[in-house]
Amino acid sequence: MIVRARARRVEALPARSSPWVAHTGAVTGWVVCGAVLALASAFGLWRAARDGRLRMRAKDGAVRLSAADLGAELGERATLVQFSTAFCQPCRATRRVLAEVAAMVDGVAHLELDAEERLELVRRLEVLRTPTVLVLDAGGRVVRRASGQPRRADVIAALGEAV
Repeated sequence: MIVRARARRVEALPARSSPWVAHTGAVTGWVVCGAVLALASAFGLWRAARDGRLRMRAKDGAVRLSAADLGAELGERATLVQFSTAFCQPCRATRRVLAEVAAMVDGVAHLELDAEERLELVRRLEVLRTPTVLVLDAGGRVVRRASGQPRRADVIAALGEAV
């Protein structure tokens, strides 16, 4: 009986410099995950800080709206214009706040416009989300603007500037 020995080929495996080399893929994944979470948190905090703030943009001061633009008469002293959509939940709370403030101050009108029906005006005013609130003075000039639900005290302070 003849036994033949088969030659085995032994391939050299790549040498690892340390045990950490095997874990670099996992470490990189955790670093990327942490960076994404940090950026998302920073964006969320920034957005929450700006949401509902009544502010003045440089280009808003030159914008004047007439009764023909809005489809209703302006208030004697000021007008609160709200752009809403049917599916917007914060729009309901904003409507309530603006109606209460308009009822408190004489000569202030509250107009709610459907953004879907007034697309030309929405584009002209650069309304990007609902609710968007514009505070107009007696002449129809935009005094303040808010994207998101504004606080009652902020609306009253903006009206003080418009009147």
